[in-house]
Amino acid sequence: MVLNKDIAKKTAELLLQMKAIKLSPNEPFTWASGWKSPIYCDNRITLSYPAVRVFLKEEIAKIVEKQHGMPDVIAGVATGAIAIGILVAQELGVPFVYVRPEPKKHGRKNQIEGYLERGQNVVVIEDLISTGKSSLNAVEALKEAGAVVKGMVAIFSYGFDIASANFEDKNIELTTLSNYESLLEQALDSNYISDKELLTLTDWRRNPSEWKQ
Repeated sequence: MVLNKDIAKKTAELLLQMKAIKLSPNEPFTWASGWKSPIYCDNRITLSYPAVRVFLKEEIAKIVEKQHGMPDVIAGVATGAIAIGILVAQELGVPFVYVRPEPKKHGRKNQIEGYLERGQNVVVIEDLISTGKSSLNAVEALKEAGAVVKGMVAIFSYGFDIASANFEDKNIELTTLSNYESLLEQALDSNYISDKELLTLTDWRRNPSEWKQ
């Protein structure tokens, strides 16, 4: 869910302006999963824009405090959310850890990097939510380490039904700065897409795994 429609549209506007989100209904992208998609999102591009970095860290930090109170630790999901997670932790003045997709094969074989005590309250930061599988994998790792995961905050979510079901199944509250509906609304308002392209983008979101141009 998003808490503030104006912030959601502002975030979408920034992501479109920086081309962190690219919409290409007529020449679809191919995701790593093999899905054909008229949209591609790479929020790491935001790190190259200082003013945008500040906006994102401040707004995410506000959501963290409003939704979950001041956490003991902020956790970023590797690799995309490490940088934004650090910025949010710095804004809140709390420790930071990050979670690998799986434990290292060498050394201490850590999956969680940084200092984390059992029983500490943790809010997880993500850059992008698609199915939610990798994000919830990080949540499970934190829980196994004894953390109390209060929830997750992300920059953007595609809003897939499978993601909603996955988060509900794990009883994890997800809040995002922006989402697919806000993105399409902003893209249409700014003439970034046409009414016809809007229909294509809306159709894709209904069944992304089976969508064909």
